[in-house]
Amino acid sequence: MNAPVQAAGEDDRRVLKRDPNPHLFRPLALRSVTARNRIMLSPMCQYSAADGVPNAWHLQHLGARAAGGAGIVCTEVTHVEARGRITPHCLGLWNDAQRDAFAPIAAFIASQGAVPAIQLGHAGRKASVARPWDGNRPIAPGAGGWETIGPSALPYGAFPAPRAMTEDDIGAVVAAFGAAARRAREAGFRLIEVHGAHGYLLHEFLSPLSNARTDRYGGSLENRARLLMQTLDAIRAEWPAELPLAVRLSCTDWVPGGWDVAESVALARLMKARGDVDFVDCSSGGNDSAQQIPVHPGYQVGFAERVRRDAGIATAAVGLIHSPDMAEEILANGRADLVVLGRTLLGDPMWPLRAAKALKARTVKWPVQYERADIF
Repeated sequence: MNAPVQAAGEDDRRVLKRDPNPHLFRPLALRSVTARNRIMLSPMCQYSAADGVPNAWHLQHLGARAAGGAGIVCTEVTHVEARGRITPHCLGLWNDAQRDAFAPIAAFIASQGAVPAIQLGHAGRKASVARPWDGNRPIAPGAGGWETIGPSALPYGAFPAPRAMTEDDIGAVVAAFGAAARRAREAGFRLIEVHGAHGYLLHEFLSPLSNARTDRYGGSLENRARLLMQTLDAIRAEWPAELPLAVRLSCTDWVPGGWDVAESVALARLMKARGDVDFVDCSSGGNDSAQQIPVHPGYQVGFAERVRRDAGIATAAVGLIHSPDMAEEILANGRADLVVLGRTLLGDPMWPLRAAKALKARTVKWPVQYERADIF
């Protein structure tokens, strides 16, 4: 198996020095896949699916960001089983109908020069809620919702307590991740990101705030990380060695006694030693309603910088990165290997092309259909 992409060595630095482009627009090699630049569309829930099946909304949403110049275009979190959805309107990949609906979307993303990526996840105890514009309230099983599951019978805030998972439940979820990875491959995706952040199932197992188990899935870091490691094994059994795999982590719970940056570094070291994870997407929060997050532009970049430095693994920086200069600074100073843009690309699908102009990138071209717009 190929080793994950690492921080540039001497040979890489010589190549980069010859590249006339700013760092943001230098290609990123991930195993057999090369992204045309260091910009990734962040997974952002659209809450617009029926029975987990993507539709025209998802095609235009993802396709516009591919045509707009992003290097990697990632779906919103796509759930590996029906009970793992955040809302009844979230995407899924637990059956072939969903796979077949994803195929033309992945193909269109690739046709525009971007890497089609998919985020796979399970909502755990934060499942079965209404969409944000419908109140974001838990939905009871008798009112269109379903029973939620988690590592322990500990609720998230005012949500109902989940049912503590048995080892059979855990095995079923691990198998579901593997099956979803197979369908992602069959649909034409070229990168998988595993959602281990924001208080969803894998993060719930990692954090001592939500995991009070006393069996082999609780207690020590190694035990709390066991489900994630089994999930990576199941995915790699279906996902070719030549294709990249990433993990999104919440690097801190922002709550005393919770998951923190030191444990994130330790986990990243374990994943690097395995050799099957190519980069860590460094986010934060989402697992405890008591969190206190000091939000400001670039507020999470330090997590990517520390994990990259201390674990020696490639990282992605995310969190209110809104200007070309900010993105370029992060990469030029070796704080991360790529930037993941959410609200920035949500508001402006053409941001990468405008950024290329602002930073005077030399090898970036607008789609021929939009060349008349290359004046802004």
